[in-house]
Amino acid sequence: MTKTALITGASRGLGAALAEDLCATHHIIAVAKTTGALEELDDRIKAKGGSATLAPMDVTNADAMATLCRGIHDRWGTLDLWAHTAIHAAPLAPTSHIDGKDLAKSITGNITATATLIQFIAPLLGDTGHALFFDDPCAGEKFFGSYGATKAAQIALATSWQRETAKTGPHVHILTPKPMPTSTRARFHPGEDRSTLNTPASQAQALLAQISM
Repeated sequence: MTKTALITGASRGLGAALAEDLCATHHIIAVAKTTGALEELDDRIKAKGGSATLAPMDVTNADAMATLCRGIHDRWGTLDLWAHTAIHAAPLAPTSHIDGKDLAKSITGNITATATLIQFIAPLLGDTGHALFFDDPCAGEKFFGSYGATKAAQIALATSWQRETAKTGPHVHILTPKPMPTSTRARFHPGEDRSTLNTPASQAQALLAQISM
């Protein structure tokens, strides 16, 4: 039976790199808002001999995610792996000047969507599947109020789920990638020498090597 891997936030960066690395052993279900980027990912996966199902959806749309998860259940019955790389990265700002709309989007994208996805995806993973979350420990850093606080809350949700399922499964992993030259990092660190950073492909391989599947 073909293994399945759901990648939320698959259009670029680490999500795309994970999809390309996993496609040798898993059918990839790739979720992202950008249809063109998903089609480019599909081309790269096919070039590697893999296969993918593209789901151009917004993870904050609970109805769309429920429909997707029902489709996964109806087609495959179970899910072997879920890697959650989708994130809302609000602009940097002093805490006293955080834009309310940016904060609301960060709460919806990083906290509410994650909690909702866990509820939908946990039954598909069962007791043997793997869920991957990726920490970015910048909470408390200057100007990282919206992103840092909501990313920390996302990881807190994952940590609670990890402890709750330690003896029963699914296997919940919280991994910390090294700095990569992503578009999000470019917004946070303008002018940084990107040649010194780790490629998403190398980090995908290194992170996947940390778990046993």
